[in-house]
Amino acid sequence: MKSPKILLMVGVMLFAASTVSYAQNKSKKNADAPKVEHCDGDCCKANTYGYYKDVFMDSGINVTSRRDLPATRFLGLSMEAFVSAPHSPNKLTLRDTVIQNEMICGSADDLNGILLYPDGEPRFRMIYMNGGRATKHGNSLTPKGRANIQQFLANGGSYVGTCAGMFIASLGVYKKGSEFKPNDSYMALWEGTTHSSGLSTNYTAMKVIKNSPLLKYYDFGGDMRIDSVYHNGGGFAYYGEGCIIPEGTEPLLKYIYDTVGKDVKARQIHDQVSTWAYKKNDESGRLVITGSHPEGVAVGERLEYMAAMMRYAMDGNGRPSVKGELVDGQLREMNKKTSDNEPLYTRIGDRQYHHFTVTIPKDAKRAVIYLKGYKDEDDFDLTLCAKEGGYAFAHNTQCKNVARGCEKKLVVDAPAEGVLYVSVFCETTVESHFGKYGTEYKGRTDVLNGVPYSIKVEIE
Repeated sequence: MKSPKILLMVGVMLFAASTVSYAQNKSKKNADAPKVEHCDGDCCKANTYGYYKDVFMDSGINVTSRRDLPATRFLGLSMEAFVSAPHSPNKLTLRDTVIQNEMICGSADDLNGILLYPDGEPRFRMIYMNGGRATKHGNSLTPKGRANIQQFLANGGSYVGTCAGMFIASLGVYKKGSEFKPNDSYMALWEGTTHSSGLSTNYTAMKVIKNSPLLKYYDFGGDMRIDSVYHNGGGFAYYGEGCIIPEGTEPLLKYIYDTVGKDVKARQIHDQVSTWAYKKNDESGRLVITGSHPEGVAVGERLEYMAAMMRYAMDGNGRPSVKGELVDGQLREMNKKTSDNEPLYTRIGDRQYHHFTVTIPKDAKRAVIYLKGYKDEDDFDLTLCAKEGGYAFAHNTQCKNVARGCEKKLVVDAPAEGVLYVSVFCETTVESHFGKYGTEYKGRTDVLNGVPYSIKVEIE
């Protein structure tokens, strides 16, 4: 048992933590403070924080029922998944459909679905979509599920897909001699056309395109070649007559398949773009897709190939969004629900950051920030942070209040004239484990629909 003196000391420390004061170094005021109207590399890397976990793997209906993704362990990434019963032989049941729908589309316990926070921001850094049957999987996702994945990418989450995961990310598949028609079951994350390879259950080599950004991560043996990549009914980016290739598409690798003895139709994939990337704008995430299957390999250059795709995708996460400017003396209530469709005033999710700005006038003596929860909905732990010159995260500022609970106060002494960044971070999260259908949650599942709070700043 702890002594009374120790308990008294702990109590004093906890009381002191409830109000935090941080004195700014006046000599550093306004010193090359970055403005966040644009997104450079460091800005996007800052958004590695504020996600629940790194990767969500879709091993759902009519795609491979994969439970393991070796590249996540190779890279030290956290992962969750939905895993349906195998589609071949057909062991799917109504239960698979129900769980996939609840997980991707939403349920009473999680109105936003597992991929999105209550405000529609991405809850994971990246989705990985397996190979399988693209059209059937797209149909199984339903329009709501496909829309959630589209929103995930548009709001800054990234996407990696292999084979079917490539096809379903496109507008559709071009068929020679036929007029191209978009596939309504696909998601058009990359609004371009693909082409089927005509090659199944075989292996090809890959040529790394000169100056491919994947070379930032690995040199692939220095010969610009990756051998023996499994290929099973996949395809390539279609650059032929009548093609649609969105501006900003980045070819990364090409197929090597020029063996004379091979079927002419199959040889059509030689020198076609096998792997490519696309990022629509600063706010969106980056998509990286391939027509083959490097995802199951646990060693060597093929593992590095998959890891490079994932790293490049996540390095392209969208920049953090700012909810709005806090006005001196005005209370801002962040209490809207998903159904209200007001993301700038919506509740915060688990392990999520909400960012705000405050305009500090000349010769301000201090800024006092107040955070408060709502009655009967305040049994959560929120962290309050502030930083000059850029987004405030718990890891990059000493100006923070990490006391337990929702109600707290943060004092910034002698703040520099200009923009002060303020953030709220939700520490409370769910407990997860891997069950028959992949990820299962328990514990604080009430956090999934968001934590309401109010925030106010007073400037002296």
